[in-house]
Amino acid sequence: MADVNELQSLLGASEELTIVCHNNPDPDCLASALALGRLAASAGIDERRILYSGDITHQQNRAFVNLLDVELKSFDERLIADRPEGSLLAFVDHSIPGANNAVPEGTAVDIVIDHHQAEDVTGRYVDHREDVGATATILTEYVRDTGHDIDATLATALLFAIRRETLGFLRGVTTAEYEAAGFLHAHADDALLSKLSTPSISGATVDAIADAIDNRSVNGSVLITHVGRTSERDALPQAADYLATLEGVQTAIVFGIVDDTIQMSGRSTDARINIGTVLDSAFSDVGSAGGHREMAGGEIPLGIFADYTTDEDQLVTIVEQVVRARLLAELKLDGKGDTDDA
Repeated sequence: MADVNELQSLLGASEELTIVCHNNPDPDCLASALALGRLAASAGIDERRILYSGDITHQQNRAFVNLLDVELKSFDERLIADRPEGSLLAFVDHSIPGANNAVPEGTAVDIVIDHHQAEDVTGRYVDHREDVGATATILTEYVRDTGHDIDATLATALLFAIRRETLGFLRGVTTAEYEAAGFLHAHADDALLSKLSTPSISGATVDAIADAIDNRSVNGSVLITHVGRTSERDALPQAADYLATLEGVQTAIVFGIVDDTIQMSGRSTDARINIGTVLDSAFSDVGSAGGHREMAGGEIPLGIFADYTTDEDQLVTIVEQVVRARLLAELKLDGKGDTDDA
């Protein structure tokens, strides 16, 4: 655990802060960025920006940005290259340049605050705690321990992020999340929390989840499925969350083609399986993947798959066969799934 006083000193000696979110940022990343920006403002940094790459397509994420008025800018490499003295670069909810972000590999990062599994995390200030359930928990501790004024917007953002990251305090939760929630509860806007929790869902998301249900196969307690091609990347984790609740299923992995990538999302409650390690081992040679024991994701450039055929249906079939085979091999399953009784 890092000393937040060191972070305050670093911020106080700087003039500019650029916070880079991971690709397709979720509430944990967005709330953490918002909180770090507030801390930077109180330290006297007037020039602050939050950058993101990818898309914000999940209905809860879109509602989060709109209702909490989070000011985001599209990633621009020029804003982080050749930074002048006094300009800081920060990562929240991710830690390695080039891994689930658009920052070039080898870029020096000044501030890293994260809870995901990662190796060789470096920076001038690093708070990397894999044993907590959310990065927002760490930022809440900073706000509380420094006596920073907290308004309803920031409290609601952090509390919602912790609830969402832990699936309502049911996944990967620790004592730290309960303590953070207890602190935030008195300041949060209950009506706004309700709106964030029940946003409208798009037809495309429903279609993708329906495809995941139709295409499922189960091997023992492991369910693997795909959604074909979809414009709704965030339908994959929603489908994984839902399918992981099926009777007899302890591990659910959903994948699909989004633009020019293959996206994956995995969930597991099986103590024998670390889903982050499974995805990383199965696909690290062709893409990037990883996460936690119970929740993980991955991304593979469509690349060579697209060279095999121009027929969309055939492409989906090829991707499905290759990705499923890698997953089955990594999980040491025979692939004789049951698609009728799942």
